[in-house]
Amino acid sequence: MGDVVVSGTGVFTPTQSISNQELVDSFNAYVALFNAEHADDIAAGVIEAKADSSVDFIFKSSGIERRYVMDKAGILDPKRMGPRFDPRADDAPSMMAEIALDAAETALKHAGISGSDIDLVICAASNHERAYPAVAVEIQALLGAGGFAFDMNVACSSATFGIQAAADMIRSGSAKRALIVSPEITSGHLEWRDRDCHFIFGDVATAVVLEAADVAKSPKFRILSTRCASQFSNNIRNNNGFLRRAHDQLGDHRDMLFMQNGRKVFKEVLPLVSAHIADHLKVTGVQVTDLKRLWLHQANKTMNDYIGKKVLGRVPEPFEQPNVLQDYANTSSAGSIIAFSKHSDGLKQGDKGLICSFGAGYSVGSVLLEQL
Repeated sequence: MGDVVVSGTGVFTPTQSISNQELVDSFNAYVALFNAEHADDIAAGVIEAKADSSVDFIFKSSGIERRYVMDKAGILDPKRMGPRFDPRADDAPSMMAEIALDAAETALKHAGISGSDIDLVICAASNHERAYPAVAVEIQALLGAGGFAFDMNVACSSATFGIQAAADMIRSGSAKRALIVSPEITSGHLEWRDRDCHFIFGDVATAVVLEAADVAKSPKFRILSTRCASQFSNNIRNNNGFLRRAHDQLGDHRDMLFMQNGRKVFKEVLPLVSAHIADHLKVTGVQVTDLKRLWLHQANKTMNDYIGKKVLGRVPEPFEQPNVLQDYANTSSAGSIIAFSKHSDGLKQGDKGLICSFGAGYSVGSVLLEQL
């Protein structure tokens, strides 16, 4: 089996962004409206009054300072608190395909190839706009790619699981060139009216080109090894399953959106991820001291700081564990790929780095790379 290389990456960033202050102002206006409307029930003890959010609370809880979104106006409307996505005709490109195409074109240019050179497309994302036809097949058509395409959902680990699947297929001869896209419109499944999570997510799309080394025109990294693991947990859950079509009146749908038990996630995921990375390094014979870069899932700064310190045995330098969370917020499966795409410079030939994502499932995926 021949080597598989990473030859291109791309990131689509929405033009609209929301600062923590803007988000807090909107949320607190919503809280005031809610508490006034339900004043009698609150006084009677039938329901609890909602509490205000704050910039300090958000930053201390997450390390997030702002997030990019596809529809700022709907999210910041205190009477709505959710994005408004206009329905599209069946013969028009879907939102996911549209933003994935933008990221894909950057990645293909980076790799020095065109869409027609691709013979495998995987749309690896946490929430898909529809059940079928697969969004990946739509992206394949828009690119003019050949071969085959399919969707994949392993929540926040979708991109790394997609990289492993594509690398395995290239090694087996099923494909020569693969495109893994992660269009994450996470604003569509976030409950913006919940103080505990209203600040977590942002929208983005990423793309990664993998190729067989013998056909790659511009290889950047060699994939040394991939490793995936999953373990069922209900502590992060979304019962809806697909991007909901936002309505003018958003009803009571709390169980159909993102939910998590944050304390349990923190307690259970951190040792799971740390052990996963340690085991991956052990089976490949790579020493911790060989790792020059950790591109971690961008979920929470405290979590990443813990994992980095646990893996390296010391506090990582900022360049060793780049963080994009402050600007992009949590972008689900795309987070580690944003970090990789924007912070893979400065490595020398032979230097090694690790992409690692983790999230609902629980799932953990890691990709060990060597700079070419």
